[in-house]
Amino acid sequence: MVRDELLRLRASAEAEAATLARDLEALFVASRDSNADDEHDPEGATIGFERAQLTALLAAARERIDEVDAALRRVDAATYGICEGCGRPIAEERLAARPFARLCMACA
Repeated sequence: MVRDELLRLRASAEAEAATLARDLEALFVASRDSNADDEHDPEGATIGFERAQLTALLAAARERIDEVDAALRRVDAATYGICEGCGRPIAEERLAARPFARLCMACA
């Protein structure tokens, strides 16, 4: 059951990362094909801001994939739900809210 939830989270993060990567690539293509002066555009965010935002979101999605992969390895090693800091069990509530948690609340 834990493995299924982690796999679901991983698939969701992978889909999000793929979408963000496509959006970022589209932004790069659009900015190459445009001679717009986005630095002085009074209508909204600059292309640079959008690029930075998409890059940060993509990095967060990829980090989430790595966290879930680490949790899956802990499931395989029978150490899932054990705090890496103190060695005590991680509260069920914390794991329900953050299934890839490595630390209990006290150690976090």
